[in-house]
Amino acid sequence: MDTVNLYEAKTKLSQLVERAAAGEEIIIAKAGRPLARLVPLAKRTTPRPLGLLAGQVWIGDDFDDPLPDEIMKHFE
Repeated sequence: MDTVNLYEAKTKLSQLVERAAAGEEIIIAKAGRPLARLVPLAKRTTPRPLGLLAGQVWIGDDFDDPLPDEIMKHFE
């Protein structure tokens, strides 16, 4: 685990993100006081199943029809 000050984190953010993505944990501190932790995102261990909501979700035939005037007036 590495600690960097806030100024350094601002100037080297891209590098720090790359290091975190590679598995390193980085603490960002201001005046020696830890403020935040930069860690890699957790990776999925199993793929998400496709078709989980099959038959439960649908798009209506009028999905892309113009909105009624009563609703459209609230967007203008």
